[in-house]
Amino acid sequence: MGQITSLFAWKVVGEVDEGADRTALLRSAGIDPDGPIDPSLMIPATEYYNLFERCAAADAKGWTLPLRVGAAMRCDEYGAFGLAWKSATDLRGSYERAERYARVLTSVSTYEVEPKDGGAFMNLHRDGERRLGLRLSNEATIASIVSISQQASSAVFRPLAVHFKHPAPAPTADHEAHFGCPVHFASKRDALLVSGATLGTPNKVGDAGIVRFFDTVLEADVSKLGDERSLEHRIQDQISRSLSEGVPAMSDIARHLGMSSRTLQRRLSELNLSYQKLVDETRRRLAQKLLRQTDYSLAEVAFMTGFAEQSSFTRAFKRWSGQAPRSYRLQSL
Repeated sequence: MGQITSLFAWKVVGEVDEGADRTALLRSAGIDPDGPIDPSLMIPATEYYNLFERCAAADAKGWTLPLRVGAAMRCDEYGAFGLAWKSATDLRGSYERAERYARVLTSVSTYEVEPKDGGAFMNLHRDGERRLGLRLSNEATIASIVSISQQASSAVFRPLAVHFKHPAPAPTADHEAHFGCPVHFASKRDALLVSGATLGTPNKVGDAGIVRFFDTVLEADVSKLGDERSLEHRIQDQISRSLSEGVPAMSDIARHLGMSSRTLQRRLSELNLSYQKLVDETRRRLAQKLLRQTDYSLAEVAFMTGFAEQSSFTRAFKRWSGQAPRSYRLQSL
């Protein structure tokens, strides 16, 4: 079962209407209302989503609750993670630390900085059924990235656009006003689009020496965490997300997983796995899924599985499956 830091639960309850029974809401998520607010104390993700749904129902403007929760987030409350974010030399460095170390706050979410037209998408990837609580949580997470970016950056921070996969709530004016940019619902991603200039803006207290120290602390914290999924599945997930840009280098996958290339290579060897075999298996599974479940053209499937040419994809698919992609698709109908 996935877990999320209890800090986020405290923030949600803290922003709900004052008329709500906040003590009861915290207890409903298994949190001691008289206990300390400790980011290292985790709660099951399902309990967090249930709590978010209950709080939104108890709030007169529940659709704005995740925006208020995100705005209430403070770097210093995140412990070493927040200090590493704040002390990175620029926002690009802050976002890269989220890629590497978000596991100290949640086991159901990962982040990915994806280059785009001179800037980048700060992508949020979250596992789980897209129930209301998860959708509210996604909005709060994106809003919190905006909040702590504003706190860290030495210049005014404003994203170019915000994207959410889920449908729009009935009113959307509050979202547009909060983010100060276009907000796209029913999108293909949950993400912020940020300009290159903004990413390169120095942070107020950026210090390479300080951030190296907190990187060391976070590396140690991450190494202590158990993982609910096997390393093999985590690698394949990351490969799948990257294939449309070409086959990712092992060093890129290692960075996303918060470890060095040498460490990843060692762990694969211990499991009698090879990176190339995992790439091939990931491409095969993704190709078969796209052929069975979508009407993408063969050229589009080739692109999404990391092939520059359809002919190369066809040869590889025959090697994997013993038949041509078109035959496989027809057989699956």
